[in-house]
Amino acid sequence: MEYRSLPAIFVADAPGLDFLNSIATPVDEPVDWIADGEGLLSWLEQAQLVPAEVLAHMRSQTAPAELGEIAAKARGLREWFRSFVQKRKGRPLAAKDLSELEALNGVLQRDEQHGAIVADGSAPSGLAFTTQRRYSTPESLLMPIVETLAKLVCEQDFTYVKACEGPKCTLLFADHTRGHARRWCSMAICGNRAKVAAHRARLREGKGG
Repeated sequence: MEYRSLPAIFVADAPGLDFLNSIATPVDEPVDWIADGEGLLSWLEQAQLVPAEVLAHMRSQTAPAELGEIAAKARGLREWFRSFVQKRKGRPLAAKDLSELEALNGVLQRDEQHGAIVADGSAPSGLAFTTQRRYSTPESLLMPIVETLAKLVCEQDFTYVKACEGPKCTLLFADHTRGHARRWCSMAICGNRAKVAAHRARLREGKGG
């Protein structure tokens, strides 16, 4: 299915997992929202990870082939990190897991960030200190993604990182519900499918009896 026909999915309750969910099967066919350079720009915009003006500049100043190469790197990063998460979901991370994450540190070392004082109406003084990023090359578009992955492993309890129980679903999420009883990526997608399937099963059992 063409990714342009569907909005990206953000149901993980954790930006790093939302990135892994940028490929999914929301209906019947797999959809990859970062299948090409334009898809990557669109996904970054929907995820609100990169300012719209930066994306517009990249779109107008970068050749589609170069953006396609960055999208390919993003897909490679996604599948590498998916393997890490799949192996460790359901248990807390430990210091020994750091050795598996050196690739993230290698990318983070190339990041260009700086502090800045900005207007902030919610601050007592009307001013606030923030961190801003320079997007000097197309490859810098990967930096906010890598940052979300780094924050995921540092701030998220992997005990509650789960895979949706939908039979064909590949979506991951962080279960922040009370009692940690969440089973589905969303009720609208897989939860309702499960309810319908259970209802049909009960009807069949009733007829069989």
